[in-house]
Amino acid sequence: MEQLTTVWRAMVLDRDPDADVRDLPGVAVRWADSRFAFWNCVTLTETGADPGLLAERLGQAAAVMRSKGRAGFLWLFEDLLGDGARAGLMEAAGRAGLTHAFSGTGMAGDLLPLPEPAHPDLTFVRVGSDEQLRAYADLNSRAYGMPLEDGRDGLLGSALWKKEAHAYLGLRGGDPVTCAATVEADGRLFVVLVATDPRWQRRGYGEAVTRKALHEGARATGLSRATLHATAAGAPVYPRIGFVPNSPLHFFTLGS
Repeated sequence: MEQLTTVWRAMVLDRDPDADVRDLPGVAVRWADSRFAFWNCVTLTETGADPGLLAERLGQAAAVMRSKGRAGFLWLFEDLLGDGARAGLMEAAGRAGLTHAFSGTGMAGDLLPLPEPAHPDLTFVRVGSDEQLRAYADLNSRAYGMPLEDGRDGLLGSALWKKEAHAYLGLRGGDPVTCAATVEADGRLFVVLVATDPRWQRRGYGEAVTRKALHEGARATGLSRATLHATAAGAPVYPRIGFVPNSPLHFFTLGS
């Protein structure tokens, strides 16, 4: 959760210097009001919340989301909740007007440095131009089923993604087919926005480009620990690199 609030603060301020990055009691807001819904985020920050406190915080989070112009997600780390709150989470979210969108898993590992990665189908290039950043955005849009303009609204024009993030494209025959990035956050590398074109999935491309982003990030920073938030679809990839699952993670949107 702390990695999310740290990294997303930088990401949304990169998108909009006037973005909402408030830390409220029990609720962190990281909201760029971007068409790219992942840059519109709230998360609960307390540990051991009981059912009553969970209901209160879910209501506050939903109120923040309703006040915004663009859709986004509540990211909720299940292991931060007390046992009673965890058991009643889905019902409490529904009462707050929230709908479960999908689930994932937080992962971490002391796995760096990694050897120089290779894949027989791919060459790797670091994102350094607007054209490459557009390709990175489009891969994420296709992988997550979003309109291309949504991903472009989240990334195009970003200096952070071209200069500070260790963002890589995997090229097959010169065409971008997969991407991954790492950014430094509080003494760790955080893996962000891994995606593979749906036409080229299940070929090991996502794992290969993630290894490249980790390898280059570790080489540049000297860091040894990495963290990430995996979707259910991507979760099987990361233990092969050395990540260990920790907290289940749930994403909620506002109900219709």
